[in-house]
Amino acid sequence: MNKYDYLIVGAGLFGATFAHIARLHGKRCLVIDKRPHAGGNIYCEEIEGIYVHKYGAHIFHTSDKEVWDFVNSIVPFNRYTNSPVALAPDDRLYNLPFNMNTFYQMWGVKTPEEAQAKLEEQRKESVDRMKAEGITEPRNLEEQALTLIGKDIYEQLIKGYTEKQWGRKCTELPAFIIRRLPVRMTFDNNYFNDSYQGIPIGGYNKLIDGLLEGVEVRLDTNFFENRERWETVAEKIVFTGKIDEFYDYRFGKLEYRTVRFETETLDEANHQGNAVVNYTSSDVPFTRIIEHKHFETFGNAVYDNPKTVISKEYSTEWQDGMESFYPVNDSRNQAVYEQYKMLADREPNVIFGGRLAEYKYYDMAPIIRQVFNIF
Repeated sequence: MNKYDYLIVGAGLFGATFAHIARLHGKRCLVIDKRPHAGGNIYCEEIEGIYVHKYGAHIFHTSDKEVWDFVNSIVPFNRYTNSPVALAPDDRLYNLPFNMNTFYQMWGVKTPEEAQAKLEEQRKESVDRMKAEGITEPRNLEEQALTLIGKDIYEQLIKGYTEKQWGRKCTELPAFIIRRLPVRMTFDNNYFNDSYQGIPIGGYNKLIDGLLEGVEVRLDTNFFENRERWETVAEKIVFTGKIDEFYDYRFGKLEYRTVRFETETLDEANHQGNAVVNYTSSDVPFTRIIEHKHFETFGNAVYDNPKTVISKEYSTEWQDGMESFYPVNDSRNQAVYEQYKMLADREPNVIFGGRLAEYKYYDMAPIIRQVFNIF
């Protein structure tokens, strides 16, 4: 008989949540992860008393009350609200997402009616210019953005940032990437529309440690280095790694965008006054700066700690050996993934779940909901 009901490959949010709920159902679980820590990409490293999001900013947000109550039953969450700002090529700061604050900063308009009129004027200019060139439908991201938001916001807040994020000119990116742009006719800087939002008090490690409490976990353990053995220790496998690697790249490798971080500890209490500042100019090599203490410290309490930690994010082309962050959901990669998915759907004893196994960008709350649905 197998020693475990489930071997869970990957101690990220999907694997940890699955292990937690399976244990509550009386199942025997073993979780393995090739990294030296649990938590996957939501792992936090404590530096100078600040919980640093080692693999990029993670903000929990959801309108799913059951999921919100579940995570808060593991660890209480704070009141953090994501309200990024952008430093644009004109060297001015703008609020995001696009709202009345943004439009006032861009054009000096003060009412929703004035903002709407300015947007319509800019959109019409872009559409008329395209028509004059014989373009009836947006052929790429640039043309799509211009018809949705107009020239000023596109050039100041979208173009440079998007080209850095994807490593390609906006004229080379498909239009569907930006089919919709959130536009609010209110002075509301909250990036998300969800009912609930926050960060675990004490960092995401508190959430992961709570989910894995009572579960056997082995770190620094690579499933693929001893695959034949690991496939015999449990009745079923829960696989959260890369689906193409699981099938030994039979149909080719799936592609990703990756992010490189430069993290610094600074001898100042408050570097930028906000957790997230985007740099939208193409002349600045990084996409944004994260100041981690603002995820957990509010108001003038930031000055209680005389140090701060910042991370500059550089979006780069993915290569073997790099962390796989964002799936490249173009037609080529999607076709390759569908071939792997056909194999996965026929696996009676393997459950594939999460960002890498499903080749899909996920927020955190839908990951937890997905595990709920499995059980």
